[in-house]
Amino acid sequence: MVDFSLTKEQQALVEKYKDFAENVIVPVRAKYDLSGEFPWEVVKKAYDAGLVNTQIPKKFGGEGLSIFDAQLGSEELGATCAGIGISIDANMLALTPWIIAATDEQMKNFMGEIFERKIAIAYALTEPNAGSDVAGIKSNAILKGDKYILNGHKRFITNGSASSYMTVFAQADPERGARSLSCFIVPTDAPGVEIVSDLEKMGQRGSVQSEIKFHDVEIPKANLLGREGEGFLIGMKTFDRTRTGIAALSVGIARSAYETSKEWAKNRIQFGKPVTANQGVSFMLAEMATKVELARLMTWKAAWYYEQGFKTPGTYSAMAKYYASDVAMEVTTDAVQVMGGDGYTRSFGVEKMMRDAKLCQIYEGTNQVQRLVISKGILR
Repeated sequence: MVDFSLTKEQQALVEKYKDFAENVIVPVRAKYDLSGEFPWEVVKKAYDAGLVNTQIPKKFGGEGLSIFDAQLGSEELGATCAGIGISIDANMLALTPWIIAATDEQMKNFMGEIFERKIAIAYALTEPNAGSDVAGIKSNAILKGDKYILNGHKRFITNGSASSYMTVFAQADPERGARSLSCFIVPTDAPGVEIVSDLEKMGQRGSVQSEIKFHDVEIPKANLLGREGEGFLIGMKTFDRTRTGIAALSVGIARSAYETSKEWAKNRIQFGKPVTANQGVSFMLAEMATKVELARLMTWKAAWYYEQGFKTPGTYSAMAKYYASDVAMEVTTDAVQVMGGDGYTRSFGVEKMMRDAKLCQIYEGTNQVQRLVISKGILR
């Protein structure tokens, strides 16, 4: 029989995230939404609480969480502040290729430093002319002696300017193009790494997305993840796992917007009665609640599907990502509408949730690309 209840350990994990969010994130989320700075004070405390790099195996210093357990935490982060939440979760995006392709020696060489220094990691895949089209990447890393020489241009890199290491995708042989795409561990402070700028954004301003250029950056051969030419496969396997986290973040945003607007509407008196007494509003809330529940169920199934070892987990993670982020956009928009002028102000936070939700429909592959992934999966 299907069981949707959480174990005691999972319930404790959710409470741990809720407590952290309420006591650490809530007091500063407005500050970071205004400043657009990387939330170092929160990330350091998240490290102390064991909430960063949670899927890294315990033998390398992580919590060894499953994808399902990790997405429970992502929902709570999304419900509080998606920008700060993604600053924490983006580390796991950058480290997922390491889980997939790194040797034990590579993990031992880097993980101790990462946890000890409590550093940020960035996933450097997207370029000005290659985002959802991973095969369009033009950055190249050519082997010369015992080092690769990296040149290229990356954009929209979450955690970019705050990172100490980047997981960079580049061609190892331009003549072979995308078939030579490879994955490298690159120190951000290496000579030739240029942080061009942090991008000004509409939402998720509690995170940084950076533009980065590489000028003859020397990468030790030992920093290659997997083998040359495995980059495309590593990138796709990464998204199979991490898109579930974006779905969960989206569920959190939608849940928070729904709950905020519901409580507001129950206490807002118009024409001598609560706004919820009007069928037009109560039906909107009913639809919002239903969408949130459906998005969560799809997210849970995608995580479960991956962990069961099914052959096409990417189909379900794409379903969860596109559906949950679309729901987040719809529910936050409706929350602003339900609350009218109050919803449009900064006072109640739903306008921020609406701005934050939009990016969930874009990063880790636009929702149009998710539909392409799904169609290929179901028609294969």
